[in-house]
Order: sequence, then C-alpha cells, then structure tokens
Amino acid sequence: MSFIAVDPENDFPIENLPYGVFSTPQNNRHRIGVAIGDQILDLSVVKHLFDGPILKNSQHVFEEPTLNSFMELGRPAWKEARGTLQRILSAEEPILKDNADLRAKAFVLQSKAEMHLPARIGDYTDFYSSKNHAYNVGCMFRGPENALMPNWTHLPVGYHGRASSVVISGTPIRRPNGQTRPDETQPPNFGPCRLMDMELEMAFFVGGPSNMLGTNIPIQESEDHIFGMVLMNDWSARDIQKWEYVPLGPFLAKNMGTSISPWIVTMDALKPFITENMKQEPTPLSYLQHSDNYNFDINLNVFLKVPEITDPVLVSKSNFKYMYWTMKQQLAHHTITGCNVNSGDLMGSGTISGTTPDSFGSMLELCWKGTKPVELGNGVTRKFLQDGDEVIMKGHCQGNGYRVGFGTCTGKVLPANKL
Repeated sequence: MSFIAVDPENDFPIENLPYGVFSTPQNNRHRIGVAIGDQILDLSVVKHLFDGPILKNSQHVFEEPTLNSFMELGRPAWKEARGTLQRILSAEEPILKDNADLRAKAFVLQSKAEMHLPARIGDYTDFYSSKNHAYNVGCMFRGPENALMPNWTHLPVGYHGRASSVVISGTPIRRPNGQTRPDETQPPNFGPCRLMDMELEMAFFVGGPSNMLGTNIPIQESEDHIFGMVLMNDWSARDIQKWEYVPLGPFLAKNMGTSISPWIVTMDALKPFITENMKQEPTPLSYLQHSDNYNFDINLNVFLKVPEITDPVLVSKSNFKYMYWTMKQQLAHHTITGCNVNSGDLMGSGTISGTTPDSFGSMLELCWKGTKPVELGNGVTRKFLQDGDEVIMKGHCQGNGYRVGFGTCTGKVLPANKL
C-alpha cells in the first residue's frame, strides 16, 4: 500500500506506476513522471533515489524530456526502477513520506499538469491482428467465404504508419480532404472525407538495445524489447481508404492523426493479467512460435460524446484478449527481415473487436458498413463520425480491490480545411 491515498476505482495504484512526460504552468520543461493516484511523481526530483546497481550510474535518464534513454537501458533496469518506485512510495518507507520538503517538490497534481508524447517516436507500425475485426471487414467487402485473405492466419499483417502525426490524447483531429470514388461508374471526387472512423486499438513501445540492421529479434528474446502499452485510436478515412488502398494498402486514409494515451503501463504491471493466447490454426511457422501465454485481459470501452447529447455514450465494450497475434509474434515478424527497431518505436495492435456487435472496435463494424445506424439515445444516431464528435477510449485490468488502468485516449473531430 502507498502512503498516497488511491481510490479502488483509480487507474493508478502502486501496483501500476505507469510512466509519462508532463509539464506545468510553473515549469514548462518536459519531465518524466510516474502516475500514483491523482498525482505525478517527478522523477527528475527524486533521481538520486534510484541507487541500485544498474541505475546508480544512469540517473541522468530521469532528467531527459522523453523516456527513450530509460527505455533503451533494457529490462533489468526497468525492473530495478519499478522496485525502487514501489519501495519509496510504500506506506512503510519514510524516505518520501516523512520528508515534507522533498514531497512538496516531487509531487504534482495530475489536474495541474499537461501531458506530452512520452517518447520520440522514430517509427510507427500498425498491425491487423484481431481475427474478429479482420473477419467482419472481410465479410462486408468479400463475403464470409473469402473474409480472411490467404496470408492472414500465417503472419501478422501490418503497414508502416506516419510517426509524425502520432499525437497525445486530447489533441483534436481534423477531418481530412482527399480523393474518393463513391460512384464506381464515375471519375473520383476531391473533398472532405465523409466516412470518418475511429479504431479501438492498443500499442506497445519498443525498448532495450536496438538490433543491428540485418539482424532480427528472435521470438524468445522479444519480451525484453517490449517496454509497455498505451491505448490508441487509429483514426481512419474509410472512403479515402477504399479508393487508395489497392495495391499498396493504407496511405492518406490513416496519416491525418493517431492518438495515444499519455501513460505507458509497463509489462511488469500487466503480468498478473496474462491470459491464454488465442488458438492459432494452422500452427505458425517456427520463427513465430512461443509456448508461453502473452495475451492480456484488458477491458476496453469506447464512448462517443456528441454535440446533441450532454453525457458520453458507451458504444463498444471489447477486450485485448481477442488478439489473435501476440505482441511477441508481431515484433519477431517485424524484424525477421533484418529490420532494425529502436527504443521509442510504436507498434499498434490493429482494431480490437470482440465476438458480439456491442464489442466491435470501429464505426465501420458498429454500423455494419452504414446499414445499421448506432443508437445514441434521444433519437440521435451515428453511422460515421461527424464534426464535433469526441471519441473517448478507456482501458483497465481489474485486480482484487484495485485496477491497473491506462487513463483515457480522447480526440475530437474538427471540420476539414477549406481548400
């Protein structure tokens, strides 16, 4: 138990301790912090307390404006840091609890802080790893008999996204302009996207020493390169996507913005919530095989806050456990060609859909390609997102009397630029 009071419904008990980057009106320098209850522990103030055998010579990583250098230190350093944090925040440890001056400098209320991207994201890859989602989309466009492409059950499908437009939760997303072809008998049109969508995803940050170009990360070592996870909204312009994606896949339909939650929940915090991997048929090739479970029971909710209704409306309840391909498999596959990955690289899961209509992770599925409007109450419906709509994503793992949560990932749709 921490000396910081934490409500059982709060996302950030001592069992969690996620990392983020913040600033305050009094100090606009970007600093690394750890969430505990409704507060942030400023690690630049308490860096001297990280005096274990690994971190005593690397305390400078907690003075940097991003987590990249800390991520690069690797799993032994991450575990040592977590042990130190749980000790100094414990109700039995006086080093912070009984030092009023240090506490006054070290703690900041989350409500008084502005959150920033937690890392320099050099590269961003988005996978397509929920079988339910892939099957649903395939059914819409190809029918149930050809819903999954022939490669889907053999490898984690993915695309390289745009790292420059990954943004922190709360950043508005502007509706994109682009080419669409609503009538296949006519030439394409240019104008604002009409089928703006959200996608419920999670993502992991790569950590540990980079693999050299021309080498791979074996699946047996992949866990040592997975630092932690965030919520992610992979905003999508479905009409632009439909026209552009053949033959090379998503491009302008995805690059207008990708939102992530600000707190990175570490894999050590998530370990108590490991659940069985999904059964994979056929058996993957040997480089993608791992016998241990590396799936996670993470409850995921999506809310829509629309101008016509005061309160946010729950539109989807899903769970990360519906992932077919694991993060270990995604990373091993990503690097099997010798592709080098670096600390701070972001890897998205792909849309996470469950087995029932209320667990689908995109408006495309929830409205089933526009044929079933989503009822929001008071006669208000949506098929796709309208200007002024705000998407709110939340996620947590439920423990015994506590929860390990991710906070929120939010973004509001702004009107397209007039060109």
